[in-house]
Amino acid sequence: MTQQPLTIGIIGDGFMQPAFFETALKARLPDRDLRFRQMELDWPLRLKSTKHDPTLPVGEFVGRPEEYFGFLSDLDILITHLAPITGPSLDHAPNLRLIAVSRGGPVNIEMAAARERGITVVNTPGRNASAVAEFTVASLLAETRNLIRGHLAVASGTFGREFYHYGNTGPELCELTVGIIGYGDIGTRVARLLRPFGCEILIYDPFKELTEEEKAAGFRKAELDDVMRQADVVTLHPRVTPQTKGMISRERIAMMKPGGYIVNTTRGQVLDYSALYDALVSGHLKGAALDTFDPEPPPPDWPLLKLPNVTLSPHIAGASRYSATKAAAMIAEDIALILGGKAPLYPCT
Repeated sequence: MTQQPLTIGIIGDGFMQPAFFETALKARLPDRDLRFRQMELDWPLRLKSTKHDPTLPVGEFVGRPEEYFGFLSDLDILITHLAPITGPSLDHAPNLRLIAVSRGGPVNIEMAAARERGITVVNTPGRNASAVAEFTVASLLAETRNLIRGHLAVASGTFGREFYHYGNTGPELCELTVGIIGYGDIGTRVARLLRPFGCEILIYDPFKELTEEEKAAGFRKAELDDVMRQADVVTLHPRVTPQTKGMISRERIAMMKPGGYIVNTTRGQVLDYSALYDALVSGHLKGAALDTFDPEPPPPDWPLLKLPNVTLSPHIAGASRYSATKAAAMIAEDIALILGGKAPLYPCT
């Protein structure tokens, strides 16, 4: 039986570029008649994403749903990264049977509307887990070992020998107990990366149990307050839920050892930044490495940004080339499975 051609629309951007997905699908389905339509948003260089809009049932998106209605009109399959897809969007796409979202959660898709119409939604969980884990360790090293401060001193022409004074030097990782809050795809990779440095690893995650291999490596689980009290470094990796919002509160920051560090490469909502600022100014905490903020972007005159004992980055922990091409490969595999009558690996429910 001759297979009908499939029209696949790809809404990409400057990071998740449409060509990655077309290439991956052609390689995975070389014998299928695939017809592609591409749109590349000028994000992140010009367009900004909307974190939340109370008028829409989606979050973390670029543009308005109606801007994409025409693009969706005759698609069989949609691949998107940041386009908001709502019930009215789907009304303009009567042939659509599959949506693939190249991110860890389908927050920009109105899932109830997709379910009502029998549209399958898949995503790419863990596509940037290695990138974020590597960045987390790099951020910790940069903060504890004065890497950015040293760079700025050399670039300014002063050469900064004050960072060789014992009072300004930082610890080696082998001295530290690192508390990992959230032990999913990213947290587990952070633990594995830190193990060769000789860190003691403490873990808080009520939903994960340690494997025998992890126990043999010396990893230990503890309650959240115990992790906060015992760790020299607390690194944050939970998803944002009603339970995790504000979980690293003023009270919990006060529990930390004097001279401790906080690293945040998850979302800003899990951390009380006002309390963090006070702890850094008072000297209770020695430093922090922050890739995410609340609000985001932070106000340019935010006092936290002016402190000398913070290492800052503009929410780029997940921005690696491999995470983009990995997402394309994951989506191509799931589309191939679904077209072959099999269950996808990464369904969204």
